[in-house]
Formats: sequence, structure tokens, C-alpha cells
Amino acid sequence: MITPGKIFATERVHEDRRDWHNLRHMLPYLWEFRGRALLALAALVLAKFANVGVPMVFKEIVDAFEGQSAQLLVLPVSLLLLYGALKLSSSLFNELRDVIFARVRFRAMRRLSTRVLEHLHRLSLRYHLERQSGAISRDLERGTRSVSTILNYMVFSVIPVLVEFTLVAVILLSRYELVFTLVTFGTVLVYVGFTFAITEWRMDYRHQMNRLDSHANTQAFDSLLNYETVKYFGNERMELTRYDATLAQWEDYAVKSQSSMSLLNFGQGSIIALGVTGIMFFAAQGVVVGHMSIGDLVLVNALMLQLFIPLGFLGIVYRQIKYALADMDLVVKLLARVPEVKDSPQARVLRLSDGAVRFEQVSFDYQPERAILRAVDFAIEPGEKVAVVGHSGAGKSTLGRLLFRFYDVTSGCILIDGQDIRDVTQHSLRAAIGIVPQDTVLFNDSILYNLSYGRPEATREEIEQAAELAHIRTFIESLPNGWETLVGERGLKLSGGEKQRVAIARAMLKRPRILVFDEATSSLDSRTEQAIQQTLIEVAENHSTLVIAHRLSTIIDADRILVMEAGRIIEQGAHRDLLTAGGAYAQMWDLQQHEREQHED
Repeated sequence: MITPGKIFATERVHEDRRDWHNLRHMLPYLWEFRGRALLALAALVLAKFANVGVPMVFKEIVDAFEGQSAQLLVLPVSLLLLYGALKLSSSLFNELRDVIFARVRFRAMRRLSTRVLEHLHRLSLRYHLERQSGAISRDLERGTRSVSTILNYMVFSVIPVLVEFTLVAVILLSRYELVFTLVTFGTVLVYVGFTFAITEWRMDYRHQMNRLDSHANTQAFDSLLNYETVKYFGNERMELTRYDATLAQWEDYAVKSQSSMSLLNFGQGSIIALGVTGIMFFAAQGVVVGHMSIGDLVLVNALMLQLFIPLGFLGIVYRQIKYALADMDLVVKLLARVPEVKDSPQARVLRLSDGAVRFEQVSFDYQPERAILRAVDFAIEPGEKVAVVGHSGAGKSTLGRLLFRFYDVTSGCILIDGQDIRDVTQHSLRAAIGIVPQDTVLFNDSILYNLSYGRPEATREEIEQAAELAHIRTFIESLPNGWETLVGERGLKLSGGEKQRVAIARAMLKRPRILVFDEATSSLDSRTEQAIQQTLIEVAENHSTLVIAHRLSTIIDADRILVMEAGRIIEQGAHRDLLTAGGAYAQMWDLQQHEREQHED
């Protein structure tokens, strides 16, 4: 029979292994500045030598006064100067340690943050469609900060305490009776054991707080991201109620966490008080019987206080390190995620010549039980414009995602100039393709920045030429801030037509051989659509072009039109030929024409 105790013990062993795994994960970030780390460690040891030397010199000062009569008191100048020098040295080496180690700590944070962002960009589209932006931003913030926390506490708290323990043990064992060492380190062991036990019990509260904090942040982030939707339906109160309900749960765990911490602090204080009292009792007894001087009493008391002051913080340090390791675990698990789409070890750069594209018996599904594409087979010859139409859910947009290799096909293959796109690097593949998406999302930066994103190394003249081709240059130069005009988050300060023209210019600046228009005008009004459509026709010249369309009026000039239904191509041909055939395309055309006439009426 499996008892709860066994389950808990198993979970604890697993968690301890995770903690050690996470600590080992930090070592590569320290290796870059291993010389600095060792130098900082040397400064730390020197600081502790000076720190422990202070009470020893103070003992000699007290003993020097004790041996003199009241009439013949003489200042022990050399001892006083040594006392001051040790105090100064302790401070100097501590600050020197901080200065030397700062570069190590902050570089580790920088490296991890950069690596996490790089890994997030490597992860496949499926992960980014399923993730919660608010939660992951909070988790990453805590995770990268945890590296600094762990390094900070290890170098500035844990290692100094261990060095000080060692020095105090040497002094007590070499100069005083064994009982002083036994009481001192017996107290330390009880203190550490009590701290670890209570802290482990409290960890569940912290985990629950983290979970609820991330969840609340996600809710707040989503409600602000969907600000307009919230306003449309007047659901501000519902969003606040939902957010507050999560925070109420977080509050309960936070109160439990604080209450248990007070219990821990009281227990730690009690153990320290008992230990110091015991040591002082034995020291006072030694003075009474003449085995110890007043200076020895002062030294033992000073060593105890010097030992227990950092020990008092050790509980806090242990808790913070455990919390930091829990936070860091989120990042380590993220970095352990394997990208769904990866370059093969033999992947080579795409050799682009004519820009011919072929989908060869391509089948694809997001889940095995739901097929999206079934044996899709077609080609886009060099310079040809092929349009894909069909009802929602037919699999049209999936073609573009597969061409960009956001997903790998389930069966079949996609070829560009005869090369399977799974055999070439993703970077070279995507460099050859330009896209004008249905929903153009821009960075919250200037128009110039968003245009140059198509090719960051492009000159100002090339950017202006691309804007000219997209018929947006005149508009940009008419703005008060011109090219430096900020577009707002996701480009919300621009109209739909203006954003689409920016997207067209950005795609043209990239100088791709293959173009994809993914329902690029479906969200625009008729007048804007006609203006954009003419621009799309101009930029598509001499490009192999795939047009994914909903409105059939936008693709009547296509060389070939593919009609999709339930993931299959059911018709293909030129616009007039398909109308003459009187099939699915002709029915869609008649329906859209009827809807358009009704709208105009």
C-alpha cells in the first residue's frame, strides 16, 4: 500500500533532483567569467579572515586593560590600530567582492534572457498558438531574475557563512574546551534542520502563489489586449470579478505563507537565544573558576553573535534560494522543450533559381483525428499567379503555413526549385518568401522601423522605393512626424488599408522570389480593397505568387484558381473556365455577386 508519506518522500526526492539539475544548468553561465568568480571568492575569504580577526584583537585589547592597574592605564595603540585596520579590510574586501562579481551576475542574467528569447523564437508555431502571453512573460521575468538571486545569495550569503563557520570552528577547537564547539555547532545543526523542515512545508504555498500570480497576470493581460471587445459587450465588471477572484485565492495563500514565515522566524529566534545563553553560561563559569579571562568571555560572545547574525539570515537565504529554484525551473523546462520543426543535420541553404513551387500529394493534420489537407497536389510555375479559394475550414491558410514550414507535412512533400523544403535551412527558405497577411501586425515603433523590418540592412533609398511601389510614400511624408511616426501597439494608429500597404512595402523590400497573399484584402472595405488590389497586381509581376482568397473578385486575373473543399482540391482552372464549368466555383461566384448586389442596394 502506498502511503501519503511515501508519495511525499518520492516527490521530495524528485524536487531535490530538479534543484540540483537547475543549479548545474547555471554553471555554463559562470564559466565565461571563471577568473572573476575565483577572484571574488578570494576577496570573500580575505573579508572573512578580517571579520573573524576583529573579535580576536578586541579580546587582546580587553586583556591588555585587565592586566593594568587603574593608575597606570596605557593605551594599546598597536592593537587599536590593528583593530581599525581589520575593520577597514573587512569592508574593503566585501565591496571589492561585490564589484568583481557584478559583471559575472549581470552577464549571466543577460545570457539567460537572450537564450530564452532565442529558444522561444525557435519553438514552432503550435507552441505560440497555445501559450498564454501574460503567464509566460511573468514566468520568464521571475525565471531570469532567479539566476541573479541564486548567484547573489550563494556568493554573498551561503559561501561567506560556510567560511566563517570554518574559521570559528578552528578558533573554538584550538583555544577553548570542546563544550563550546559542541554547543555552538549543535545549535547550528538544530537551527538549520528546523529551518529546512519548516521551509519545505511552506514551499507549497509559494508554488500556489506563483501559479495564481501567473494566472491573474494572464487574465489582466488578455482583458487589456482585448480592450475593444470588453467595451463592445460592456463586460468590464465581469473581467474585474474574474481577475479579483483569482487574486482572492492568491491572497489566501499569501496570508498562509506570511503566517508560516512568522512561525519560522520565532522558532529560529528561540533556537539562537537558547544557544547564546548556553554558551554565555559556560563562558561565565570559566571566568569564575579562572580558566578564562574577561577577554575570552568577550571573544566567545562576539564569535557567537558574529556567527548567528548571518545565520539569522540563512533561513531567509534558504527560502529565497528555494523560491528562486522554483522560478528557475520554469525557464529550465521551457529550454528543455524540443522545437517541433527543426533543421536536419544535413540541411543546406536553399538554392533558388526560378522560384517554382510544387505541393506533391501533401496531407496534413493538427491532430490525427482531424485531417486538414488530403493529398493536395498542384504547382506554381515560375512567374505564375495561382489562387486558392474555398469556404472557411477548407485548408487554404494551412498551405501558406506549410510553405513557410511552420509545420511539417504529415505525408507528401513541398518542393521549391526541386528541393524538399525539409532538406534546406528554415532561414534560407523563409528568406525566399514574402508574405502579405490578412491581419498585419506591426511593432510599436516608427513606420520607418516597420518598413525596414523586411530587410534591416536596406538603405533609406531602397525603403522609400518600396514605399513608392506600395503607394504609401505620399501618405507617410504627409504625416507630422513623417517616417518617424509611431504606429502604436500592433499598428492600431493606422487604418486597415494603411497597414496593408506597409505590409506590401515590407514584403517588397525583402526582395523575395515567391510571394504569398493570405486573404490580404478580406478585412478591408470595397474602395480600399480595389486600391490595394491594384497594388498587389503590380507587385506580383514576375513573382511566383500564391494568393489565398475569400473574395473571388480579387483573383479573377489569376493564371489558375484552385477550389478547395474539406482539405481537397475539387476544381482548378482559369476564372472563365470555372464559371463555364458551372461547378462549386460558379456557385460561390453567384452567391458572392448576389451578396454584393444586396449590400449595394
